[in-house]
Amino acid sequence: MNCIHRFYEIIESSASCHVTGCGTAAAKWRGRTHTDNHLKLSDLKNSGHWPTLVTSFLYFDYSFMVWTLLGVLANQIAAPESLNLSAQQRFFMVSVPILFGGVFRLGLGLLVDRIGAKRTGILAQLVVITGLAVAWFVGLKSYEATLAMGAVLGVAGASFAVSLPLAGRWYPPNMQGLVMGLAGAGNIGVVIDSLLAPRLAAAYGWEAVFGFAIIPAVFVLAVFLIVAKEPPMQVVPKKVGDYFRMFRDKDVHWFCFFYTVTFGGFVGLAYSLGMYFKDRFGLTPSQAGDLVALCTAIGALGRPIGGGISDRIGGIRSLYVYYTVACIALVLGGIINNLWLNVAAFFVACGAFGMGNGSVFQLLPQRFGKDLGLMTGLVGCGGGLGGFLLANMMGQSKQHFGAYLPGLLVFASLCLLALVGLSFVKTRWRTTWGAVAAARI
Repeated sequence: MNCIHRFYEIIESSASCHVTGCGTAAAKWRGRTHTDNHLKLSDLKNSGHWPTLVTSFLYFDYSFMVWTLLGVLANQIAAPESLNLSAQQRFFMVSVPILFGGVFRLGLGLLVDRIGAKRTGILAQLVVITGLAVAWFVGLKSYEATLAMGAVLGVAGASFAVSLPLAGRWYPPNMQGLVMGLAGAGNIGVVIDSLLAPRLAAAYGWEAVFGFAIIPAVFVLAVFLIVAKEPPMQVVPKKVGDYFRMFRDKDVHWFCFFYTVTFGGFVGLAYSLGMYFKDRFGLTPSQAGDLVALCTAIGALGRPIGGGISDRIGGIRSLYVYYTVACIALVLGGIINNLWLNVAAFFVACGAFGMGNGSVFQLLPQRFGKDLGLMTGLVGCGGGLGGFLLANMMGQSKQHFGAYLPGLLVFASLCLLALVGLSFVKTRWRTTWGAVAAARI
């Protein structure tokens, strides 16, 4: 009972810490009181520009929703009466937006520093709207056309590089946890997508869904044009060479790998589970979409909780738990034949990966506070690569072995490698930069 009580204490104080921009953990770490840095949601009205914060959330929410569109519609697109795709083609198709989303984050990050976050967001949204319009009017008549559409949707996946700077640069350092948490909560868009898109496809045809997606796109763009304001903060524009400079630091490689596993696991499952549930259990696309929404919701909501818990007990210790749980859950998901037990396994896996995302970004500012913008782009690219790998592993596994278990085992082994990596770096991290960090690591 003492253990259970302590667990609830950690969660309760973690949520508080996250809302206060992690000031509580830092204050305790320095021996100060809880009330020194306490922030309230009402403080947003007295600092920064809250309409831009709300707009950033809407932009990210819509972008994340449309980014996963091919994954949610994959069952209808790949059906025999449509494009009649093989398992390998299906999973490669849905992995293309993930890969390009990661790569485009680097490009949009560079563009934000040169022309501003608002202009960059407008250009990106216009590219996405154009792609949706072409897919609706002209149609995606071949496998190659779906791959091209996936590359366009990757621009939506790169919205992370726009919405967070647009919101975050309006606010002081002690409010970054709160602001980033609110703006980043837009990844809940995948849940909305999973619930609505299969039903619209069943009623009107899957190509019509691209047309329906234009309606909220135009609304979000209009709000973005009218409401969002460019942050007053002046930043030194990043250069392509700066990314190569960062790669000289071996810790950069570790952070990219850790996020490759956590975010890659979450977004890879978000794209793949709809096809997985349909294939294994004979569900309709709508039924599969509902289960995907259930699993990805916990991953999206788990991110701020995972970051908050990491503030209390340390990001390294938290990641040990999340990687272990995710590894076991993936293996069970590949083995269990009962539908609801299988869903429970992937529900746990998505939750562990989502909370792991929060833990990685709890550690990142402690190590790379001065280069956080560069590192956000680099680890985001790594996360996209991880999602691309997981989706492809599942497709290759189904195509060549007739089952998903081998692919899931490969990604589970990456979780084990991440545990080995944590063991390798934890002592050095805790005795160097971690010894002077303002939060537990």
